[in-house]
Amino acid sequence: MRMKFNRSSQLVLVSAVSLLASGFLSACSFLTGTLTVDFVYVTSALAAGPNQYGEVDVFEINRESGRMRQIPASPFPSGGRNPIAEAPSADNTNLYVVNEDDNTIVQFIIGNDGKLYPQSTVNTPGVFPMAITVAGSRLYVLDTYQPLPTCSTAAPCSGSVAVYPVNTNDSLAPPVANASIGGNYWPLILPSNPTHVMTPTAITTAASGAYVYVTAYDTTAGGGYIFGFTANSDGTLSALNSGVPFAAGTEPFAIASDSTGSYVYVADYAKGDILSYQTNAGLLTPVSGSPFPAGNQPSSIVVDATGKFVFVANALDSTVTSYTSAGGVLSTVGTYSTGTQPVSIGIDPALNQYLYTANFLGNTVSGFQLNPSDGTLLNTQFSPFKSNAQPTAVAAIPHGSVQKK
Repeated sequence: MRMKFNRSSQLVLVSAVSLLASGFLSACSFLTGTLTVDFVYVTSALAAGPNQYGEVDVFEINRESGRMRQIPASPFPSGGRNPIAEAPSADNTNLYVVNEDDNTIVQFIIGNDGKLYPQSTVNTPGVFPMAITVAGSRLYVLDTYQPLPTCSTAAPCSGSVAVYPVNTNDSLAPPVANASIGGNYWPLILPSNPTHVMTPTAITTAASGAYVYVTAYDTTAGGGYIFGFTANSDGTLSALNSGVPFAAGTEPFAIASDSTGSYVYVADYAKGDILSYQTNAGLLTPVSGSPFPAGNQPSSIVVDATGKFVFVANALDSTVTSYTSAGGVLSTVGTYSTGTQPVSIGIDPALNQYLYTANFLGNTVSGFQLNPSDGTLLNTQFSPFKSNAQPTAVAAIPHGSVQKK
C-alpha cells in the first residue's frame, strides 16, 4: 500500500530528515576530522589483557569547543610495559613511546586519522628510560641508570643521556658513540663528587636544539642540578660550563624552555616552586626573583608558543597554575582544578588554545581553553575525560600534518 502525504506532512517529514542529517553530519565531521584541531596521545601504565602492555589513548580535540574524545580503535598497545614518556617526530608523522620496564623506545607511524601503527623497537643503552625529547633529526632519551652490569637497582649509579639520529623514514639509527668513555651514552657525573648517585628526572632542548638540559638530583647528599650540553653537528654532546652542572633547588622534577630558547623553567617537586633561568650561549643565570611559588609537588611544566605564559601541573594539589612571564619573571594568573594527581601537561600545537593534563590517580585527562589575552583557563566541554588506568604522559600533533595511511 502506498502512503499519501499532504503538503504539511511533507514539510514536517523534510524538516525531520534535515535535522537528522544535520546531526549526523555534525557527528561525522568530528570523526572525519573537519573539526579536529589536534590529536592527543596519552600513555597509560596499566592495561587489561595477558600481555600486560601499557596502552596509548588517542583523543581528538574539537576545534570549536575543545572537547576531547577517543578516536575509533583507541586505545592502542604501547608495545611494552609501563610506558612513561612519549614524543612526536619533528614532522609529526611518527610517535615515539618509551616503555620503562622493557628499556625500549617504540616507533609508531601516525595515520591521517590519528591511529597508531607500530614500526620498530630499539633498546636504550641504560636501565629504566624515563624521559624523551626530539629536536630536529635527533632523539634524546634519559636513562635512570647507566648500562648493566655496572649499574642496576641493586647497585644504583648515576643516570645517563643517549642521542639517537632520526633516519629519513623516522626510524632510529644506533645511538651516537661517546669516544671519551667507549660507549654510546653520556653519564651524568657531579665533577666535585663523582661517586654520588645523580638521579635524572627530565630533559629538554633549547634554541632550536642547539642545547640540551637534563634535571637531576643528588640521592647521596641531596641537592638539585641542571646538566647542560651543546649539541654538536655530529650528534655528540659537549658539556657546558666545564662539566659543572647548574644549581637547581632541591629536587628538580620537570623542565621546559620557551620557543626562542631565551628562558628555561624548572619545577622543584620537593620545595613547591619554579626556578627561572636566562640563557646566554647555553649558560644559565637565575632570573631576578627566582624561585617563584607553585603548588605542592609540581610535576610537569609547559610554555605556550608565544612565551607569554607558563603552566605548571601540581600533582599533590590536583591543580594547574597559570603564570605570565615577563623577562622570565613569573606572575601567578590563577590556579585551576584538574583530575586527581596530574603528572603531565601539554598545550595544543595547532592553535596554542587548548591545554590538557594526564591525571595519574584520577585515570582521566583534563582539558582547558586558554585565554590568549590574560592566560586564564576555562574547563573545556565535558572535562575531565576518561582514560585508561594511570595515565603517565601526554603528547600532541596538529591535525592535517600527518601522512596518509
